[in-house]
Formats: sequence, structure tokens, C-alpha cells
Amino acid sequence: MAEKDKSKLDWILLGKVLRLALPYKRFVLLTATLAVVMAPLGILKPYLIQVMVDEHVFKGDIPGLTKLALIVTVLLFLEATMRYVFNYTSSWLGQSVIRDLRVRVFNHLTSLRLRYFDTTPIGTSTTRTINDIETINTVFSEGIITIVADLLTLIVVLGIMFYTSWELTLVCMTILPILIVASYIFKEKVKTSFQIVRTQIAKMNAFLQERITGMRIVQIFNAEKQELDKFRAINREYTQANLDAILYYAIFFPVVDIIAAASLGLMVWWGARNTLVEGGITLGVLVAFPIYINMLFRPIRMLADKFNTLQMGLVAAERVFLLLEKTDKIEDSGHQAPAKLRGEVAFDHVFFAYNDKDYVLRDVNFRINPGDTLAIVGSTGSGKSTIINLLNRFYDIQEGHILVDGVDIREYQLQALRRRIAIVLQDVFLFSGSVFENITLRDPAITREQVESAARMIGAHEFIARLPGGYDYQVMERGATLSMGQRQLISFVRALIFDPDILILDEATSSIDPESESIIQYATEKLIARRTSIIIAHRLSTVRNARNILVLEKGEVIEFGPHEELLKIPNGRYRDLYEMQFLQMAEG
Repeated sequence: MAEKDKSKLDWILLGKVLRLALPYKRFVLLTATLAVVMAPLGILKPYLIQVMVDEHVFKGDIPGLTKLALIVTVLLFLEATMRYVFNYTSSWLGQSVIRDLRVRVFNHLTSLRLRYFDTTPIGTSTTRTINDIETINTVFSEGIITIVADLLTLIVVLGIMFYTSWELTLVCMTILPILIVASYIFKEKVKTSFQIVRTQIAKMNAFLQERITGMRIVQIFNAEKQELDKFRAINREYTQANLDAILYYAIFFPVVDIIAAASLGLMVWWGARNTLVEGGITLGVLVAFPIYINMLFRPIRMLADKFNTLQMGLVAAERVFLLLEKTDKIEDSGHQAPAKLRGEVAFDHVFFAYNDKDYVLRDVNFRINPGDTLAIVGSTGSGKSTIINLLNRFYDIQEGHILVDGVDIREYQLQALRRRIAIVLQDVFLFSGSVFENITLRDPAITREQVESAARMIGAHEFIARLPGGYDYQVMERGATLSMGQRQLISFVRALIFDPDILILDEATSSIDPESESIIQYATEKLIARRTSIIIAHRLSTVRNARNILVLEKGEVIEFGPHEELLKIPNGRYRDLYEMQFLQMAEG
């Protein structure tokens, strides 16, 4: 029953994969037509050779022989041309389908909740987007269409062989069951080994991505040897999986050659006896039949491999479709898309848990008036960053309401809401590309003059102008060639250029050296001017001028108010944090 269900699943998957080619129906029709036409066309050659031997060679008919030879030459040229067009169009079709599928998968990935990326290794998503989709290409270039062509060739070859000599055909097919059994065993063994190969590829990609990204930690803690040992183990498993597949190929193809040779030997023995003794088979048939046998065994030998190719394409397709079927998205059903926000923010009895049961925020209530600045402080893990993630709807809350300008944020179109909110993170991420591209995020509507104006306002223009190439300076991946302060200033310009109505600074100065901090402080003052701002900071000196300060502890609001008022609370949490921090500074 399980095998029957699996077979049904394969047909469903195959149908889904083939539907990907619907935009290219004309090319599907062309390749299918070529597959149908090439099968009988290939059979004409040995048949004409048989006629040449029986009707013209022994009769000395040179004009007739020449005419048939020209026909065979034309057929060869025509078949070669059709084979070229077939191979090119089937490959083009596969590449076009996977090109569209890559865009679809990437677009889907960018719409998933951050929860998916919290729980899924980046290497796994990379494997789905690149390796698995590339494997789906083989369904078109080497799979279903070529399998159909080979099956048609088999049917036509068997038909012409039975028509020519049913006795000789039966003799040649006496050992065919052995080939069918060998092909089935080969198909099942290679299928299993290929599945292991795909799993090992995903495992290796995930390992490499994580270690390369975290190479600084690996080197800091001298963990190169341990990581190398782990990689060797993964690499050994991957290599062994490939070697297993190679072993099955190395056994199967020689076995097929032996079976084909045995079939040819039987044909020669039986055919020669009938020709010489009984005269029942002509020499032309004996000449043509080895060609028929080769045309019969070649597709059978390749079919087992192509069925595996098709199966691996379906396995890869199943993984890709499972990713596409993930519904872990933020529901974007809002209809409001204001061009501007006043910037009023309110959390009304908000409860939130990442896993739907262990609450990170419990009954959080606060309000920020338009243009005001709110500072959020608290110990690590108190829920500070969670608040800004919820305001941007990276996650949805379980209970309560989050309001912007008096409207529940779920009523806004997701893109419209996020367009009016900017975040400057502690760990600034810069892409490979120029400084200008990192600031504009390749938005063609933003001009060089606007970027320079924003940089001057922030105080970042001078350092950018000093870079080789200025705004065209090529930033390495993650901004490795820039200091923390420089990366932070670029992120500030990026935030300002999009002119947000609500600005969030998440630990934006915690890793900045004292010299850079004054520049960042100036940039911060420019950024928060005349717009609603939320500042999360460990350094309490950066939040003293905020209109209100929110103190979080284990996901609950324990204090709220201006700096001076919070300092007056006896044994208050904010007062303890403030005194502790300034005591450490004095001792330092």
C-alpha cells in the first residue's frame, strides 16, 4: 500500500513539474513531435541496408544501390539535424523552467516569516534554490521527454524486428528477462544512493555556509582542527555516497554489454544455420539484425539510468514544492497604504511567544506620541528586540493589539507599513557592491545628489569621500573592509534616505569606539529629529534625553516614564541599572 501511495505521489509530482512548462507549450509540442518522428526515422536505416543487400548487392544493381545509399545519407543528415534540434530545445525548455522556478522560490523565501530562517540552516535554503532546482532541469532535458522517445524507439524496433523475422526476434529476446531484472535492480540501487547524495549535499552546504560565515569565531578560538575533522567526516560520507552510485554504474553497463553480446551471438548462430541450411533467412536480414539489436539494447540500457534521473528530479521537485507550500508567512490582508504616518505607536495588552506557548512578552502596554522618542532598556533577553520585530510585523502577536496612528498594524499593507519604518541595527549588514548601492539598496528612484545630501546631514560625507572611489567604493561582503563606525554611519544614511516616519535604533552605538561615538551621536540626533523614534541601548547615557524610558524585565513592563522620574523610584530597576553602569565607568 505504501509503495502504491508512493507511486501515486510520483505521478502527482510529475504532473506538477510538467505544469511548470505550460508557459512554453510550443516548445513542449516541438520536442514531443520530434521524439515521435525520430523513432521510425532511425529504424529506416537498417531496413534500407537490408534491402540494399538482398535486392541490389547480390543482383549487381549499382544504380539501385547508389540510389538507396543516397537515401540513407539523407536520412542520416536529417536524423542528425532533428537530434540536434531535439537536444537543444529540450535543454532550453529545462533551463527556462528552472529559471522561472528560481525566481519563484527566491520570491517565496523573501516572503516567509523570520521564524523559518530562525529554524532552517541557510545552507538548506541555498541547496533548495540552486542544487535541487538544477536537478529538476533533468526532468525535461534527460527525463520524461527522452524516456518517451526511447520507449517509442523500442516499440518501433520490436515491431520491425517481428515483421522481418519473428523467429530470429524471439531468439534474440530469450535473454531479455535477465536484462530487465538487472535494469530494475540497478534502478533501485542507484535511486537509493542518489537520495543519500542529495541529503549529503544539503548537509555539506549547510556546514560550509555556517563555518565560512563564522570563520572569525573559528580562528579566534583556534577551532580550525576540530572543524576540519568535522568537514572530513561529512566529505567522506558525501564521497562514499557518490562512489556507491558509481559502483552500480560500473557493474550495470558491462552486464548490459555482455547480455547484448550474448543476444548477438544467439542471433548469428540461429540466423547462420537458417541461412546456410534451411535458407529461411536472407543475408540482408543477418546484416540488419545486429543494428536492430543495438538499437533495442541501447534504449533499454539508458532507460534504467533515465528513470533514475527522472526519479531524482522528482525527489528534488518534492523538496522544492514542500518549500513553496510552506504557509509560514505574515498574512498580508491589510488594505491601508498611507503615504505618510503621524508616528503614534501603541502596544495594547500585547502577548507574544516565538513558539506559541513560552511567552517572551506578557501584557505589554505603552504609547509613543508622534515625534517623541522612547528608549527601551533592560537586561539581555528581556524582550527589547522582540518589540521592534513585532512593530515591523516580522512576527505576529498571539494576543492584544499593536496600533500605529490608532490603526491595528494588521490593517496596513505589509509593504506600506515597513516602507515608513526604518531600523538601524547593531550588527550592520552590508552587501557586496558600492557604498552608493548599499545606501539606496539599488532603488533607481534615489539620485546621487539625494544620497550625498543625506550623508552631509548625518556627518558621513567626509569619511565616504575619503574612500577610494568615494560613493563608488566597492564594499566587500558584510562590509569587512570598513570599521564598525563606518558601517554604522552608512546604515544611518541608508535609514535617512528613505525618510521614515518611525525610526528604530537597536543597540546602534554599543560596539562603537569613543571617537566614533560622538559622530554617531550627532547622526542620531539628526535622524530622530521631528520623527517618532525608538532607541534600544545598553549605554544609558544615550537614552537620557528620550521623552520616556520603558524598562523591561522578563518580558514585562516594570517601569515607564522620563529619566528623572525613574531615578526617583526607590530601589527602581532603572535606577539600579543607571547607578551600576556609571559606577563601572568611574572605576574604569
